[in-house]
Amino acid sequence: MSLKVAYTTLWVRDQDEALSFFEKLGFEVREDIKNGAYRWLAVASTEQPDLAITLSKPGYPMDEASTQAVESTLAKGMLSTLVFTTDDCVATAAALKAKGIEFSRDAGQRGYGIDAAFRDPSGNEFRLVQTS
Repeated sequence: MSLKVAYTTLWVRDQDEALSFFEKLGFEVREDIKNGAYRWLAVASTEQPDLAITLSKPGYPMDEASTQAVESTLAKGMLSTLVFTTDDCVATAAALKAKGIEFSRDAGQRGYGIDAAFRDPSGNEFRLVQTS
């Protein structure tokens, strides 16, 4: 038996805004399917095409209470789930800043390597790590 992760979900406030953000990171649309009120939008890195991130807006098929809970948690920046790796954290952070990506923590040496933190328009905070 073989199991692999093919998709992971990231909650976002606005899918088009999130798509624009991920395009700045070098991701491409894998799937963009609309079914009534529901939109399945998945992006993948050209460096790792076998793993896609679904950019999901809270709502259908969730009930109203669940939708509000996810939106509230998202608004607080508490649904961050992604850690990106790079061979050169300082250079990658500089290149992303030049594209307008907002960093909440500049690249610097930590006990485990060099890391930085940046945010998407929905408030999710991501890590950028160089371990070697």
